[in-house]
Amino acid sequence: MSSLQLLRSRRFGPLFATQFLGAFNDNLFKNALIVTVGFGAGRLGARDPEQAATWVNLAAAAFIAPFVLLSASAGELADRLDKSRLLSAAKAAEVAIMLLGAAGLWLGQLWLLLLALSLMGAQSAVFGPAKYAILPQHLRPEELVMGNGLLSMGTFAAILVGTLAGTWLPWQAVSGLVLVVALLGWASSRRIAPAPSAHSESAKPALAPLAASGRVLRIARKQRAVWLSILGISWFWLVGSVLLAQLPSLCLEVLGAGSEVVGVMLCAFTLGVGVGSLLCARLSGGQVELGLTPLGCAGLSLAGLDLFATLQGLVPGAVMLSVAEVLHSGPGLRMLLDLALLGAFGGLFVVPLYALIQSRCAPEERARVVSANNIVNALFMVVAAAAAVALRALGLGAVELLVVVAITNILVGVYIFTLVPEFLMRLLIWMLVHVFYRLRPDGLERLPEQGPAVIVCNHVSFVDAPILAALSRRPIRFVMDHRIYRLPVLHFIFKTGRAIPIASRREDPAQMERAFDEVAAALEDGDLVCIFPEGKLTGDGRLSDFRPGIERIIERNAVPVIPVALSGLWGSFFSRAGGRNTSRCLRSKVDVRCGEALAPQGVRADRLRERVLSLRGAVQ
Repeated sequence: MSSLQLLRSRRFGPLFATQFLGAFNDNLFKNALIVTVGFGAGRLGARDPEQAATWVNLAAAAFIAPFVLLSASAGELADRLDKSRLLSAAKAAEVAIMLLGAAGLWLGQLWLLLLALSLMGAQSAVFGPAKYAILPQHLRPEELVMGNGLLSMGTFAAILVGTLAGTWLPWQAVSGLVLVVALLGWASSRRIAPAPSAHSESAKPALAPLAASGRVLRIARKQRAVWLSILGISWFWLVGSVLLAQLPSLCLEVLGAGSEVVGVMLCAFTLGVGVGSLLCARLSGGQVELGLTPLGCAGLSLAGLDLFATLQGLVPGAVMLSVAEVLHSGPGLRMLLDLALLGAFGGLFVVPLYALIQSRCAPEERARVVSANNIVNALFMVVAAAAAVALRALGLGAVELLVVVAITNILVGVYIFTLVPEFLMRLLIWMLVHVFYRLRPDGLERLPEQGPAVIVCNHVSFVDAPILAALSRRPIRFVMDHRIYRLPVLHFIFKTGRAIPIASRREDPAQMERAFDEVAAALEDGDLVCIFPEGKLTGDGRLSDFRPGIERIIERNAVPVIPVALSGLWGSFFSRAGGRNTSRCLRSKVDVRCGEALAPQGVRADRLRERVLSLRGAVQ
């Protein structure tokens, strides 16, 4: 399904519209309040800059504090109620909150505005977990990355438009617009398709903030990859908040440009995030492709360092530059490009992490894990603000902060990818497979989402395992010849993917028995295991006899057996043919066909061979 078709569907369109309108309204009201207080507009202007700074900081704290306090309870609530009903209730509350905010603007009461802003933060804290947890219920697995990409793009676009509108529009217009947008958001939320909970709705979540926060954080930490994904997302928000907070200083103090240029730079970053998010969905081919995350992390640092190099040593002129003058200058245009690249690489970095959290969490815990993510995000942004203030107090300018963030991002990326080598492994697999082949999968939805199973596949090339790993939504543990397992470069991939090396009885009987024991342990743990029953690479492109090891595995662990056939690899660079068939040397088409799962009763090697042969067809 294309992105346009997904946006038009009831499974996603109303949620997208509801999220867009909510993010727009949050930033419209928040920035209108900040501008009104900070720049002395209307009856709410502060008497001096120090007083203005105090009120602006109070406004930021009023909005972010509910995310820390209420996200956990909101996650527990979303896991126990129909998420569509919860989203609709949250949007109804937004209408009442915006009435309060409009009254604050007309009456000129700062305390009323801060109360409305705090209630908006609470409403957003309730909305967030249900918003992300509902996606896997409404979208098919192959649509999950695209859905997250579109939602990220829409959110950043809404933040941008809301920020600009809140900055430019008079408070009288804002007071009416926030009500209209809240009503439109409530109307769109009522069209969101039902998403019933896996829990009984009679179960009541505990609402004590600290106790609930501790519980959801413990749930999120159960899976290491999920927890580190949360830390990765939070790090992205930390980097993004620091960089965007420096934009006014960079434009004014370095380029010598006004607020209009800040808006253009924000547009470049937001468009970059949108392009990166959609590009992520395109490059991942509908999979949760973790290999794009290291690529995004490296790109963030490179774009940040180039932005530092661009602005290093610049001195603003005596006259403020216009938008046209900035865009016609070399540094201004390069800064615009760097910000767009920061956004694009940020999209590549963060979208797979959101999709991983959604796909690897148990459905009944998904909203609570999302709420844990929101808590950690908020804490990281608070730390970012405090660190930026401290570094500026130490004498670092906005330009120097860029290089600090870029270098720190490299160190954090190396640390995370060292802790979870799966990210780097997926990058290597993704690059290898997509450089050499064009994959055409068929029937891979038959691979089980949960529980143990054995995949049996023909063995055509040295990259059969990476190809299957690249297409599977779940990690696969491969049983492979110990000599292939130890091949340079590929050994790192296989070891990181917990492949199981095996030898023949004649070569090393002890190694063979260890392999069978490890396969049994993997299946007992609920893993997906793949074996190549021919026991060797084909030397002529034909399918050899299947060895009886598969029967021994199924006798010990009675699990489903899934036949898979690869065709189009014979004659390619990594096959025994050595690339003699030039039409299959580079970017050749490879078909990967998955058959129906077979019951373990009566599994025989010869019957499995016939099934794989029929799936493969005539193409070797």
